[in-house]
Amino acid sequence: MTDQFRDNNRRVDMSVWQGRVDEDDGTAGLRFHQTVKPANAANEPGIMLLGFACDEGVARNKGRTGAYQAPTIIRQALANMAWHHLLPIYDSGDIACDDHNLAEAQNRLSADVTEALRQQHFPVVIGGGHEVAWGSFQGIARYLSQRAGNRPPRIGIINFDAHFDLRPLSGDSKMGSSGTPFTQAANLCAQNQWPFHYACVGISRTSNTQALFNTADKLGVTVIEDWEITQETSGGIIKQLEQFAWLCDFLYITVDLDVLPASVAPGVSAPAVHGVSYSILESLYRHLVSLRNEDGSRKVILADFAEYNPRFDSDNQTARIAARLIWQVCRDISTE
Repeated sequence: MTDQFRDNNRRVDMSVWQGRVDEDDGTAGLRFHQTVKPANAANEPGIMLLGFACDEGVARNKGRTGAYQAPTIIRQALANMAWHHLLPIYDSGDIACDDHNLAEAQNRLSADVTEALRQQHFPVVIGGGHEVAWGSFQGIARYLSQRAGNRPPRIGIINFDAHFDLRPLSGDSKMGSSGTPFTQAANLCAQNQWPFHYACVGISRTSNTQALFNTADKLGVTVIEDWEITQETSGGIIKQLEQFAWLCDFLYITVDLDVLPASVAPGVSAPAVHGVSYSILESLYRHLVSLRNEDGSRKVILADFAEYNPRFDSDNQTARIAARLIWQVCRDISTE
């Protein structure tokens, strides 16, 4: 292992991992807070938690700020959950955007993602606004560019989100925001002559202009709207996402928590009226995580979670939902 995760600019606070201890039950009574280790203690491949404390992108996108505190609150919600996992889980702490230099924070995150993948960890990135996705995607792209092979990598992005996040970059400096990460990913793919594979699941037509739908159509985005996703249609949607996945060598799954109904997940930067039910979201998500390539390798190589906003949460309800999703992906990855 390298010293990548000893960066002095990264905040690692293991004190957030606190919770109940059932001493009489021995190892069968363990909870997350008793098992998570700091990243600099990693000595074998596992799951790497990467925090991105940032809502600079949300502010630029004129949204409700507050996502900066999300990684800490989500860790606290995860800490007391029961341990049913086989792979070790490491916490690399948070990269914080404290100086409005979003591009630099995203670049630092991308370097951490690349290093985690190089060390054969499965990265789970906890945002922050959805600008986290540009850091995640750059890290994946950098890692795959370093691997041998002549064929361009076919990276599939599956975004569970009420919004496309395909807004144009703004100003002379072409600054990014929480509304631009997949525009930036599309631009990177075009620059490298890579195919751009993007599926957005849970789109709210009321929250996306016709201009954004036109952009999605031009880029060949797979679009599944919120009203289309029901228990009766979930089987067909799984098949549709499988067909998308088979076009790709690798999958990157990103969850904007505003894909859930506001009644279920009030603590987000841009609440959704309709949304997608939690049970269907989890079912679709878990199926994607289970997909394998012909060589037996896992298609999904990174997952991130965005837009949790503690300022607007009720009794940490949304934090617990985010923690449950993270708990589930960690379990599915570690028990396969």
